[in-house]
Amino acid sequence: MNIIYHYPPDLFNLLVDTIPLLFKSKDNVILFFKGAGVPSQYTKDMEDKVRLNRQSISKYEIVRTVLTRINESGEKTLGVRREILKRVVEFESFASCWPDDQLKARGLVAEIHKVVNTKDSFTRMNMAREKEAEKNRIEYQKKIEEAQNLRKEREIIIQDFNTLFSVNNPQKRGKLLEDVLNRLFKNYGVLIRESFILKGSDGEGIIEQIDGVIEVENKIFLVEMKWWDKPIGVGEVSHHLVRIFNRGHACGIFISMSPFTEPAITVCKESLSQALIILMSLEELYIVLNQDGDLNDYLKRKIQAAVINKEPLHVPV
Repeated sequence: MNIIYHYPPDLFNLLVDTIPLLFKSKDNVILFFKGAGVPSQYTKDMEDKVRLNRQSISKYEIVRTVLTRINESGEKTLGVRREILKRVVEFESFASCWPDDQLKARGLVAEIHKVVNTKDSFTRMNMAREKEAEKNRIEYQKKIEEAQNLRKEREIIIQDFNTLFSVNNPQKRGKLLEDVLNRLFKNYGVLIRESFILKGSDGEGIIEQIDGVIEVENKIFLVEMKWWDKPIGVGEVSHHLVRIFNRGHACGIFISMSPFTEPAITVCKESLSQALIILMSLEELYIVLNQDGDLNDYLKRKIQAAVINKEPLHVPV
């Protein structure tokens, strides 16, 4: 039974009115308390009064005094309070009552049962609310910590991004670029797979290299990344388009440090009728990252411009 820490006034008064009716004699009232585990120090003077001068004290005074004492004793009598209440609520045989008190005693026991159930219900509801609030607090705190960790990761990615400008070896810079951008995509939750290579089944060696795979708007995008000094022309974008065409429903994103030539942009526009491809500068990614923007939303707007307006190089503002 989930009883609150102390008897509240309404329950206390009900117990004072009920317990004296359950027993014909004052001795039996004291025995009831002893049977519930009430220490003798709380009943000794009551017993003495009953033994020496029975008329000097009533059953109601005995009950009120004992209940007051155990109610004020705090945690050490918590078990006793619970046991007393349990015995009253489970009281079934009213033969120990005076005949004229039996009906009233039954009604009071029923009332106590009702009060206990109501208070237990409120207790359970409060506990449930507190548990739910604690759960929400933990989840909220977890989200805050996750967001903070993501920001810290992005700060490191920005630092590594800036380091790329001091790398003169094109091959080394290309590998570092793949790593930085894959970590960036992973940080925003769009990365499916990092860079990988495909080898021929007949010993041809490497036949294809993919710089990464991301998912946006439930679409799979093959990623191509370039850090060249010269503009990206038709040959480079066409090579990436072939990869996309060979994969049926795949889409493509081409990310470049240098600008795209007009013929390359035109080829991508014409290819939109067969496959979705978007063109993106490294500067765009850097701005989104540096401004702590929403990369998913940014990519969605580029996709919409490519599909609706046939603008593969659209730069959202």
